Amino acid sequence: MWETFVGFIPSGLILFCAALSVIIPWTIYTINQLLHKHGDPPWMKEK
Repeated sequence: MWETFVGFIPSGLILFCAALSVIIPWTIYTINQLLHKHGDPPWMKEK
């Protein structure tokens, strides 16, 4: 019975790639927000 459950668990590479597919876009979004917070001109921050 245990073998049937182990067969459904994805391999480590698949889990690693799934984690990267969440971490990479979230990191880019966070860096983009920080750049806009510190780099936008004053007339753009009034919105």
